[in-house]
Amino acid sequence: MKKLIINADDFGYSRGVNYGIIDSHTTGVLTSTTFMANMPGRDHAAELAREHPSLGVGIHLVLTCGRPILDGHQTIVDTKGNFRRLNFYQGAFTIDYDEVYAEWKAQIEKFLSYGLVPTHLDSHHHINSFGEIPEVFLTLAKEYDLPVRNNMGEAILKKLREEGTKTTDAFSILIETALKDEKSLDHLFGNQETVEVMAHPAYLDKKLMSTSSFTYPRVDEVEFLTDQDRVELIQSRKDFKLATFKDL
Repeated sequence: MKKLIINADDFGYSRGVNYGIIDSHTTGVLTSTTFMANMPGRDHAAELAREHPSLGVGIHLVLTCGRPILDGHQTIVDTKGNFRRLNFYQGAFTIDYDEVYAEWKAQIEKFLSYGLVPTHLDSHHHINSFGEIPEVFLTLAKEYDLPVRNNMGEAILKKLREEGTKTTDAFSILIETALKDEKSLDHLFGNQETVEVMAHPAYLDKKLMSTSSFTYPRVDEVEFLTDQDRVELIQSRKDFKLATFKDL
């Protein structure tokens, strides 16, 4: 049977984000999330993850938000020691990819220190698809034997399949389009067997409001994912089932 993964990014960003994700899972159709190991809500997120084992939890590797776990970086941080912003990577950029590897490995190890087992890897702001960063990302995926998000283009998707790294057949970034109604669900898979739909549900708290440019739509996403008519519609479908990356 076809499999639909509905994944929430940013687990661990803040308590408001964490509770939005948990409610979207327990009363809605959210099946999966990814954990930010460098953010202030990480301990709370780890606690919630242990309390809700039915929620698949992967790792949301961070390079553009907050501060790194490791000290001493030179090329991936600004003069204050914070990660460089996304716009740094949106043009030509030069970084030490060994720093990316070391930092991301530290983030993975921080997640593992909570006693949690990751379902997969993806990244904040899709930074795993920029420059030569996909090589670092895929090296870590192989090292830890983890599935990955399918957001790096057709050439890398072909490589993933050749090398046996698990991913979904398709990836959608707009839940409002992908899961809107019966017609949308009819067209979601096409000829594919597995699809991930990305989401960012959250409740607004001071941390989120003061540090993120993406705020109010997150509350709408909680409402969207927990709308009971939509929940019943998705759960009633016989042509696919809700899944996590563990099911690939």
